[in-house]
Amino acid sequence: MAHSLSAKKRIRQDAKRRGRNRWRKDQLKQAVREFTTAVGDGQTDQAADQLKAVYKKLDKTAAQGTIHKNTANRRKSRLTKQLNRAKAAK
Repeated sequence: MAHSLSAKKRIRQDAKRRGRNRWRKDQLKQAVREFTTAVGDGQTDQAADQLKAVYKKLDKTAAQGTIHKNTANRRKSRLTKQLNRAKAAK
């Protein structure tokens, strides 16, 4: 357990940040899940709309420092490929 005031404050700050980051990641996972189910059901038009929402969440999450910018770009690329494969299969 921390003894100094600054160490106690750091623990409080870390807890807040961890909570915020977990919430952001959960929101991101939920958006990706909705996109994936739309692609899986063959609803490419709805999936394209979901992809826009996922893009927005990824960019925002990366800008806030929860995930790295390159991670966000990699995920966007993979999700776009997934949508394009689904459209080609139709």
